[in-house]
Amino acid sequence: MTVPTDTAWLKEKIALVFPGQGTQHVGMGHYLYENFQSARAIIDQADSVLGYSLSRLMFEGPSDQLEDTLNAQPAILTVSVAALEALREQMHSVGQKLQPVYVAGHSLGEYSALVAAGSLEFRDALTLVRERGRLMKEAGDEFPGGMAAVLGLEPETLAEVCAQASEESDGIVVVANDNCPGQTVISGESSALERAMELARERGARRAVRLDISIASHSPLMERAARQLGEIVNMMHFHEPVVPIVSNLTGRVSTSVDEVRRNVGNHMIRPVMWTNSVREMIDSGTTTFVEVGPGNVLGGLIRRVKRDAKTLTLADLNLHGS
Repeated sequence: MTVPTDTAWLKEKIALVFPGQGTQHVGMGHYLYENFQSARAIIDQADSVLGYSLSRLMFEGPSDQLEDTLNAQPAILTVSVAALEALREQMHSVGQKLQPVYVAGHSLGEYSALVAAGSLEFRDALTLVRERGRLMKEAGDEFPGGMAAVLGLEPETLAEVCAQASEESDGIVVVANDNCPGQTVISGESSALERAMELARERGARRAVRLDISIASHSPLMERAARQLGEIVNMMHFHEPVVPIVSNLTGRVSTSVDEVRRNVGNHMIRPVMWTNSVREMIDSGTTTFVEVGPGNVLGGLIRRVKRDAKTLTLADLNLHGS
């Protein structure tokens, strides 16, 4: 285990932020598994709960199987929670304690945040995420669609574009992710999505590009899947969060079990309000954001919200980020 030499950041007001789908890659979690007993325990537990070797798939691939939403979602949750446990283990080794003032996750990452907040046991979160991936894939097979990133248009303008595209194509396309100022993701049926991309360019978007995903996440096309997941959510035991969770559905703090449960139930069909979530944490005094999980996507989005925001990745903390 690498012992950190700088722990001054622990004295700051820290928010832990957890990434969502798209950050998966072959090799993820291997360093954590080999170097931290606590991380190894989480990854071994995931293999046991799922009934197959997620660890081998994460460490060795093949990449096309890892990228399948059925596997990618459990993998990202597992590595994120393993990284969190490794970070806690690392801090404990130098007599320090990790005490975030907030936790938040981008889309799928909100499940990792729920575990970090003590609101949901890892085993239950893993079960939910596995079912979430299965239901989303089934919905994608029944209602083919996709997502696209649009740069340089305000969300309000893009909402107008989506409404026009839906009407003209007799399909569904909506704003799905407000990631940061100038970067928004839209989601919907293929014909409506393509028309919305055309209209966005006509309205002055710098870029509108289709993402490599065949599922219309955070759109009404996920409505039946959301209802089915909601039935499973209602059977799960949630705890009162011990750390405030900033929900990316509302961009506000969730502190009650009822609110957390409701947010999880609506997660697949409602947009991700990440910009508002980041602003809520900054306005409430957060000075440092620690990205806990594979990749370093969220740090860039956070700095687009506030240019001088301090962000740290697992690599910055000698945890190698994967």
